[in-house]
Amino acid sequence: MRCLSCDKNLTDYESTRRDAMTDEFIDLCNGCFASVYEDLHTIERTDLAHDEDMIDGDNDNHCGLDGLVDY
Repeated sequence: MRCLSCDKNLTDYESTRRDAMTDEFIDLCNGCFASVYEDLHTIERTDLAHDEDMIDGDNDNHCGLDGLVDY
């Protein structure tokens, strides 16, 4: 899978990120996703993440494996 914006290969973590509202895959690398991550509620497979996958800052719009988001 490749980033829809910059065409970079996505990691397993990046390729499993989904929009919590639509359940559609986002398909953006962390670099491209960083500019919009505060605006989206996402479901992320944090078990697949490495330290370099973490986006700086606290973001309540993201949830872990259970897929539950507090709206």
